[in-house]
Amino acid sequence: MTSSSSETLEFDEWQALERHHQRSADIMTVDRRARAARGQTHPVDDFLYTYYSYKPAILRRWHPGAGVRLLNAAQSPRAHWRGYLSAGDDLVVDAASFARERPILVRAIAGVLKATALKTPAFGCFGLHEWAMLYKNGEVRHDAPLRLGASGTDAVVESHELRCTHFDAFRFFTLDAVPRNASELSADARVENEQPGCLHSNMDLYKWAVKLGPLVPGRLLLETFDLARSIREIDMRASPYDLSDWGYEPITIETTAGKTEYGRMQRAFEARAAPIRNQLLRIANNALAA
Repeated sequence: MTSSSSETLEFDEWQALERHHQRSADIMTVDRRARAARGQTHPVDDFLYTYYSYKPAILRRWHPGAGVRLLNAAQSPRAHWRGYLSAGDDLVVDAASFARERPILVRAIAGVLKATALKTPAFGCFGLHEWAMLYKNGEVRHDAPLRLGASGTDAVVESHELRCTHFDAFRFFTLDAVPRNASELSADARVENEQPGCLHSNMDLYKWAVKLGPLVPGRLLLETFDLARSIREIDMRASPYDLSDWGYEPITIETTAGKTEYGRMQRAFEARAAPIRNQLLRIANNALAA
């Protein structure tokens, strides 16, 4: 079985690209792997590995992207990977077969990416989702003290309107915090509420890249991970937790200066995420069209 390809990589070319990708991934995950070997955890960096359940090995696996023919690759281990087709001595990443095997997944990813991209970004949430998870005796989710204490944290929630649009954050709100949100989110309306100004929506681009597997070029996968890691840091710096012992200065969103800083970072992430989202959407749509 064969598939048309739009690009061809010589054996030495794709081998070099794979090695470079693996080195880059190893650098990105070195701290996580060292902590895991020592049985240690990190309140900020570990999120990308525990919440998304993707081990460093996932990030290390290089793919050339849809339609790319790898010369003299048929005898390599990737010949047994899903999403690859043999073409004589070569291998091709075949978008059509991937979409045929996972039509619901690819359509769902395309749907959420398109819906998010079409929305006007909103920047007024100030990262209060972490505060809402603690409102009135919520579960402390990180091994760090609260900057303002429990009562101070509650007071910040009560002095703001919660404007969360991301269901996967909203579902961890305390029962007392839920009615304070501008709208009650649900799993069924998840796609309708996503918007490109949301930090967690932009962080999720890493998840969609992993799920699209061999269709996503290695450089784009690493780009989504780097974006998610940067977002996670800001997410936690704006949280009610005191992470100074871990080397993180707080973004004091309860103050005017903190709100300004958070909004500036939120806009920067939206601009950074937009072209990544468009690339992933194009990949998913091309697979469905194939």
